[in-house]
Amino acid sequence: MAGLLEYIQFVLAPQMITGLALGVAVVLVALGLTIIFGLLDVINMAHGEFYAVGAYVALALGASGVSFWLLLVMVPLIMVPVGYAVERGLIQRVFNAPDRHVTTLLLTFGLGLVIEEALKIVFGPNTQRPPTPISGAVEVMGVILPTYRLFLIVIGAAIVAAVAIVVNKTRLGAFVRAAAFDRNMAASLGVPVKQVFAGTFAFGVALAGLAGVLLAPIYSVFPTMGRDFIFLAFTVVIVGGMGSIAGAVVAGLLITQVQVLSSLIVSPVWSDPIVFGIMVLVLVVRPQGLFGRLGHA
Repeated sequence: MAGLLEYIQFVLAPQMITGLALGVAVVLVALGLTIIFGLLDVINMAHGEFYAVGAYVALALGASGVSFWLLLVMVPLIMVPVGYAVERGLIQRVFNAPDRHVTTLLLTFGLGLVIEEALKIVFGPNTQRPPTPISGAVEVMGVILPTYRLFLIVIGAAIVAAVAIVVNKTRLGAFVRAAAFDRNMAASLGVPVKQVFAGTFAFGVALAGLAGVLLAPIYSVFPTMGRDFIFLAFTVVIVGGMGSIAGAVVAGLLITQVQVLSSLIVSPVWSDPIVFGIMVLVLVVRPQGLFGRLGHA
């Protein structure tokens, strides 16, 4: 019994806490992605690159003397017009195409490649790491956890709660949900659907930029950083249900726990196949995901 308790305290618990911090990180990236999925029905393959842009903007502003706490406000505000321009200038132009899903997927995939190469040209290919804004460590259940990771868990939960309140409890959220459920009906009732779509896309991009600010001190900043999270974020969105905030949270925390525990119990090389196997199983058993989609479930 004593050996089991020691195994839980010194081996299993640290892995689970690490998985929790990773889960919050993935949820932060997936949150904007699932909102864009749920409303626009657009597979935004450039979402990871917007996350990278947010990190690089924070890196550049931080080097000029802007504090981390001000960056948490400035970077999302900078990303909003970027997202709005992308939606109005690119997405809207192909939104009504007969093969819209394929067209928007290829369009955003190409946009992601352009952004990635632009980041290499402007900032160089080398990895950079901004200083951790909160130093020190705390003990959680006998596990030493860096204070910043604990801060990330807390602020991540606060961001998710704030987004859920906006979507589910405000007039703006009602417009978003109405347009997601039936855009033609919403338009006939006076909802400015095109502006709602562009604003929602911009909001999703701003969330990606905010995730870049928060995660840069942990995972570093480099031009291809979006790839590290985007495939896992897509898995979370698919498993949780496209457009479901609750689904993104539950799936993000669940999948990252499966990932870290499988790497501990089985082998690290099996963690990704197991995670993607879960995604395939969910698609076969429940194609709409665990929680359905925004405006529909």
